[in-house]
Amino acid sequence: MAMVIEQNGFERFFNRLMSRLAKHGFGPMGMQQLIVRGRSSGQERTAAVNPLPLDGSLYLVAARGETQWVRNARASRTVVLRKRSRRSAYVIEQVKGDEAVAVLRTYLKKWGFEVKSFFDGVGPDASAADLAAAAEVHPVFRLSPCPTGRS
Repeated sequence: MAMVIEQNGFERFFNRLMSRLAKHGFGPMGMQQLIVRGRSSGQERTAAVNPLPLDGSLYLVAARGETQWVRNARASRTVVLRKRSRRSAYVIEQVKGDEAVAVLRTYLKKWGFEVKSFFDGVGPDASAADLAAAAEVHPVFRLSPCPTGRS
């Protein structure tokens, strides 16, 4: 089910600010700036994200659902994470099932205080079925380093 949790004016301002802070290495608990090419414009688009390392892989969760960065990432299949001057390019792949459930459970344990309002009462202690349903609304992506190192 495609769903976007819209931002109000303050949230748009705050998220732009957080993206700029992440670009320069500031922000809460590992926040980084996501850079992805626009699917129509081809221009770089940015968003603040919380990459989640788990069991040797790196993941992104779309807390607000089917946002523009999600659509752009699916179209380009590559993203860049930036923190200060370090840019790392990744191939992005959506995951589902047990893998998505495990990622969401860990993500909500770590960042639930930030994102709980987007998850309609689903928390880290929810059943696997509830977390699987949440993964349909909040896509989960595995990031793998780009073979060429470029996006």
